[in-house]
Amino acid sequence: MLAAIAGILVCLGFLAAAAAGDLGRDALITLVVFVAAIWMWVFAPVPDTYVALGAAVALVVTGPIDTETFTGTLGDSVIWLLVGSFVIAAAVTATGLPARIAARVLTIARTPRQLIHLLTAVLLVTTFAIPATSGRAALALPVFLALAAVLRHRPQLVLAFAVGIPSVILFSAVGSLLGAGAHLITSEIVATATGEGYHFGQWLILGLPLAVVWSHLAAEVALALFADRTERRTPLTVPATAFAETASADVRGPLSASQRRVLGVLGAVVVLWCTEGLHGVDPAVVAVLGALLATAPKIGATTLPAAAKTVPWTLLLFMAATLCLGIALTTTGASAWLAGLVFDPVRSLGTAAGAVFLVLTVVVSLLAHLMIQSRSARSAVLVPIIVATAPAVGVDAAAAAFLSTAAAGFCHTMTSSAKPMAVFAASDTVPGYRPEHLLRYSAVLAPLSVALLLAFAVWGWPQLGLSPTP
Repeated sequence: MLAAIAGILVCLGFLAAAAAGDLGRDALITLVVFVAAIWMWVFAPVPDTYVALGAAVALVVTGPIDTETFTGTLGDSVIWLLVGSFVIAAAVTATGLPARIAARVLTIARTPRQLIHLLTAVLLVTTFAIPATSGRAALALPVFLALAAVLRHRPQLVLAFAVGIPSVILFSAVGSLLGAGAHLITSEIVATATGEGYHFGQWLILGLPLAVVWSHLAAEVALALFADRTERRTPLTVPATAFAETASADVRGPLSASQRRVLGVLGAVVVLWCTEGLHGVDPAVVAVLGALLATAPKIGATTLPAAAKTVPWTLLLFMAATLCLGIALTTTGASAWLAGLVFDPVRSLGTAAGAVFLVLTVVVSLLAHLMIQSRSARSAVLVPIIVATAPAVGVDAAAAAFLSTAAAGFCHTMTSSAKPMAVFAASDTVPGYRPEHLLRYSAVLAPLSVALLLAFAVWGWPQLGLSPTP
């Protein structure tokens, strides 16, 4: 009840502020729908996709966006890019290739530190094979259960892996444009506002170094917090036979023919995505071609109907709807007005405004998971405001949007903050972590993450072609 009253008061506040200022009808309607959507994402026991679709339809009915924009987002190239990528991912998973690679790599480890960092490296690679953190979590769970069985007499290590694995999955996602739907939403919003979004190769160059450092940092913090010095120094051995059931094949033999073919298709697709500037073929077309090859008779590892069943259509609908909301915020001027309302005090700081804005962008984006559980929804809410504000304080809009989206990948404070965290929580079948473990981990990792993100924004990314100053 109190939450409902608060939402109504915020909407009334917007109406009053808009009436006193220069805000058009479409922008005003967009703001009201925007606030209502945020309130429902936070408080209402309604699926996020239902809320997003409702908000998009409301914008069409009331006029801020037209029917063509609404229907066009579902046919947007980013949607087809994801469809093709999910089909390829289904073929890769069907071969048992990820589990076999994990088994081969992890058996090299002789210490807990080697094991957790080798596993981190494997999970980083899966960023380019599975275009969703929830899908990667589902893929990693059997590997974790196999490790937990081997290490059942070492509960400290099991706990460290239970916390570390989903954290690495979430942080490594920033390495790829397809690592999370939020990345594609951000790219589309930036393209709407500035005329150019991010291409796959550009995101890879900017995101992969951060993904590597952030993921290994998360793994090291998990090991240091939950395993004492004696446990960390005690040797271990992981037998290949522990992964036999997970890999559904002999993990010690050569790759099968289907595994080699699918690995070749995946490699070719990633290379074509990274070299778009040379051949000019849209990444969505490359993804669909790869999907056709990965499911082709006598070539692929699965069938197209079977692979299509694994595509998270609800996620695609959610992305299309939030794209509508982001487009409306940008094109009606609502995001610019809201940005002025929120960040005007920052503008008055003169030469320090840009630095303060970057810090606020990281902190707000990182903490947003406490209110809005969906990573894509967080980007749909924050990025239009950040893109509208950045030029006014002397910060490049594309750099600020990338920074915000990267920071929004921190989802570690609560089990409900992200699906991978929920997958590895303790249950009757999963020897995972408890909420108090996650709070302790987040308290240490959050400030380290803020420092790391700001370091990349100020020193790292400018060396890679994305400077916070235009």
